[in-house]
Amino acid sequence: MRRYVKRGVLGLIVLAVVGYLASWLAQGNDAQSVQYRTVALKRGDLVATISATGTVEPEEVVNVGAQVAGRILEFGQDGSGKTIDYGSIVEQGMVLARIDSSLYAADVATTKAQVEQSKAAVIRAEADLVQMQAKLFQAERDWNRAKKLGPSEALSQSDFDAAQSAYEVAKANVGVAKASILQAQNAVSQAQAVMTKAQQNLDYCTIRSPVRGVIIDRRVNIGQTVVSSLNAPSLFLIAKDLKRLQVWVAVNEADIGNIVPGQAVVFTVDAYPGQVFQGEVGKVRLNAAMTQNVVTYTVEVLTDNSDGRLLPYLTANVKFMLSRRDNVLMVPNAALRWSKEPDQAAQADRPGRQGQDRQGSGAGGAAAQTEKDREEERRGTIWVLANGSVKPIPVRVGVTDGTSTEVEGNGLKEGMQVVTGEQPRETPGGSTPASPFTPKLFRR
Repeated sequence: MRRYVKRGVLGLIVLAVVGYLASWLAQGNDAQSVQYRTVALKRGDLVATISATGTVEPEEVVNVGAQVAGRILEFGQDGSGKTIDYGSIVEQGMVLARIDSSLYAADVATTKAQVEQSKAAVIRAEADLVQMQAKLFQAERDWNRAKKLGPSEALSQSDFDAAQSAYEVAKANVGVAKASILQAQNAVSQAQAVMTKAQQNLDYCTIRSPVRGVIIDRRVNIGQTVVSSLNAPSLFLIAKDLKRLQVWVAVNEADIGNIVPGQAVVFTVDAYPGQVFQGEVGKVRLNAAMTQNVVTYTVEVLTDNSDGRLLPYLTANVKFMLSRRDNVLMVPNAALRWSKEPDQAAQADRPGRQGQDRQGSGAGGAAAQTEKDREEERRGTIWVLANGSVKPIPVRVGVTDGTSTEVEGNGLKEGMQVVTGEQPRETPGGSTPASPFTPKLFRR
């Protein structure tokens, strides 16, 4: 019985030893089962840009409204005899639409009658003045005779006083007649002003184009009633010149400091995939907008549309050209981020940074520290594959386009294999590598 027990214990020990050896060999193979992803160090042109999204807008848009209320009776005709509609080319003064003018025509007729009536009142007032002047002449002659005779036996006191009063009244009546003429003339002016207003409202029933351009929006239909109260209703939207367009781009506050007027811009639109359009920055609007705590500024980009391909309100993918470097060595950004031992490198950096922070006290120290920080930001390390192993090469970082970055440094040559990452190899048996989350006992 003891013999079988000993054999069982021995068998368990053998199995444990075999399992340990298998695990040890697996860990050893795992240590050698990593291969590196590499790219060749290449030379080329690099352009640093700021990417944003914008909308193609006409450079100048005129909103044609109505100053009177009424029903739309008809639309005008363009130069080719077609009814005004979307895309119609119109000239300045061309009739765009007509509003029902019956009520306004009646107002014009009424005011014309008032003007004529006021003019007649002026004629009557002038006739009254002539009459009053004649009476004044007669009263003046009577008063002169009365003064020669004076109160006496030939002229009683009452007759003398009556002649004097008649003269004074006649003189006053002449003044009243003159005032009546002025009043009648002012009434004529008032009536003419009312008539002018009524005539202007009647003219407003005919909607005319204020500029030469293209109809990009028609917002009313025949039979529709427009009501003009506090705000003039919008009838048509006219683009003054579609050969000159703008792209309104929303730029983040972090990038707006790099945008200046005259800066070169390229953009694409989904309507013409693969075609790149050119432009330049016109101006930066100062009225910032905040959306979800993100501040953006609107930048106007000017572009030439002489061929008429660009249409208003297309979405544009814009790139602002910051700087350009020709024929430089460049690597993918992943190569600058990868490190063979990132944890140890991070720990090694901390003491040095703290020491630098302690040294940079005071105003002069802060300025020097800022310069040091900038210099540190321009430094980096890339890892090069050589003879089956990797070695670091310190580099100076230059312009980046978001995907690749310019690098300079001693020992850099075009075609060198730069490490961008690592990936596990398949095991010799063809099976997939073990999960990284599988616990490992220990390494060799």
